Amino acid sequence: MVITHHGRPATVLRGERARHFLDATRTADTEASMALMARLTGNYRRGNERTAQRHPRNRTR
Repeated sequence: MVITHHGRPATVLRGERARHFLDATRTADTEASMALMARLTGNYRRGNERTAQRHPRNRTR
């Protein structure tokens, strides 16, 4: 299974990962499916945005 973004391949899922993705998207809502797709493609927030915002280099004062 190929997941694309703007017509370009973002990732290729094979075997168990593809089956898991298909099962999850059939039973989950849209937001959960998008979150799963983001995790599988590596395109998700890493939880450090708030920390980076407080860093002295990123302050605008």
